[in-house]
Amino acid sequence: VSKSLTEEDRKEIKETAKLALEFAEFALKTFDDIVLKNKKYVDIIAGDIYKHRTYYMGLVDKDNKVNFYDGDIRVVDPDGNEFAKFKPDEYLDYIEEHVEPWSYVKFLYLKSVGWKGFVDGKESGIYRVAPLARLNAAEGMATKRAQEEYNKMYDVLNGKPAHNTLAFHWARLIEVMYAAERMVELADDPLLTDKNIRNIPTQIPTEGFGVVEAPRGTLFHHYKTDERGILTEVNLIVATQNNSAAICMSVDKAAKSLIKNGEVSDNLLNMVEMAFRAYDPCHACATHSLP
Repeated sequence: VSKSLTEEDRKEIKETAKLALEFAEFALKTFDDIVLKNKKYVDIIAGDIYKHRTYYMGLVDKDNKVNFYDGDIRVVDPDGNEFAKFKPDEYLDYIEEHVEPWSYVKFLYLKSVGWKGFVDGKESGIYRVAPLARLNAAEGMATKRAQEEYNKMYDVLNGKPAHNTLAFHWARLIEVMYAAERMVELADDPLLTDKNIRNIPTQIPTEGFGVVEAPRGTLFHHYKTDERGILTEVNLIVATQNNSAAICMSVDKAAKSLIKNGEVSDNLLNMVEMAFRAYDPCHACATHSLP
């Protein structure tokens, strides 16, 4: 942060927050009118083609409400029971990376459950991150309107956790509402214009951990440095890596469910693509390759 915010900045932030709130209301109403009032769409979302029973991971605050920037990492099992809750610097005790010879993307799984292949269910260590996973892993939203929409989604999808891959889009809209409401709250925080914005280093760094919720899901950063502060080891686990096994499973299931006699129309291909678009994958940031 190069400079502190002024009261003029606060005024602009408040106006932006108000617009964001209006947009969130508009987006959710549009989704309600176009998607939820169309039985065919709801049947596709709730149907078996785009469904996987997996574990779910996300950051939560002290009340187990969804948080993007702070808190503990919470994991729930396919039945919605808390499976693990840990601090960012403990991540290697809980998750492991699996490598396949046909991909430059690693496949994450829960260490204590183990890698059982590209299968879902409680015996498989595969988990998912990103909007729906965050809502599944939490016990609610930290703002009023987002909580109302959270309740509505689980009512329509017959309870929690929701295993419907296409509901990732619905969860995104609920998070848009939460983010807008949070912006309104933060705009009134007296600390927003605090002049104390820089932390001067007082020690030589050795190791650092950071976990945030990117729009695509949980993002792990882990760095080690020498006495000059030069990086000696780096480990990044991005959202698409966390979701990579589930993405493969989703594409496989959709393709096998929809394609008959080897005939692939544009419409069918689009429906298969819907299986991975829901995750908003980024294979560029998920790819790990060394010469």
